[in-house]
Amino acid sequence: MRGRLTGYWLFAPAALWLALFFAIPLYSLLATSLFDPDGSVLTGYEVTFAWSNFPDAITEYWRPLVRSLVYAGIATGFCLVLGYVLAYAIAFKAGRWKNFMLVLVVAPFFTSFLVRTLSWKLILGDDGWIVDALQTVHLLGDDGRLLATPVAVVAGLTYNFLPFMVLPLYAALERLDPRLIEAASDLYASPARAFWKVTWPLSRPGVVGGVLLTFIPAAGDFINAELLGSPNERMVGNVIQNLFTTTGDYAAAGALSVTLMLIIVAMVVAYARTSSTEDLV
Repeated sequence: MRGRLTGYWLFAPAALWLALFFAIPLYSLLATSLFDPDGSVLTGYEVTFAWSNFPDAITEYWRPLVRSLVYAGIATGFCLVLGYVLAYAIAFKAGRWKNFMLVLVVAPFFTSFLVRTLSWKLILGDDGWIVDALQTVHLLGDDGRLLATPVAVVAGLTYNFLPFMVLPLYAALERLDPRLIEAASDLYASPARAFWKVTWPLSRPGVVGGVLLTFIPAAGDFINAELLGSPNERMVGNVIQNLFTTTGDYAAAGALSVTLMLIIVAMVVAYARTSSTEDLV
């Protein structure tokens, strides 16, 4: 009997953790999304199962919602290209510098997310060296700017979430047997063909994991849009934060949060199924 209960006792801490920090907050969020829209912070809210909160929130805030998905998708694409090159270099070309380069990849996590984003605000500022360089080569007008534009927001998202892409890619490439690439070369495959036929398919689990780890937090981010963008670049995270903390419209904030969560879950499931990777499907 005691042996049968051992597995349950081992599972209990994880179950308690999930209940406290996932199930209960999720239930609270779902309840908030069904609050009476006529309530307020002063008069209080009641769960009246107001399903109309969802279409109302989407109708009112569809632009920031779509903008968040677009910005997150673009940033994820940039992270995939940059991260794959970096992960490939670390896995196959770094040699004895491999561990040092991995430390450099995770080094930004040693500082605050807010501090890193504020640094980009200085780098992309109107008097920063990047703007000066682009104006010098006439890629940017004399009165042109990068800060408070979609370019700045996407750049911030790409920088902040790049390590989430690099690490899964490196883990997948590190497991790849170099003899498979050598075999492709022995069979007269060009380097490009060997990459697309051998390296890329075997690294797809890392690609899928990196895309998910990058896109999901990027879609809900609000710091980059707040510090690097303008009101025209507001993402859905900024709207939700404002509804919760400033406006006090908990019903709309909850409905918008649940809507974003459902959209991301649907996209993740569709992506994982179409990716056809045995590690994830």
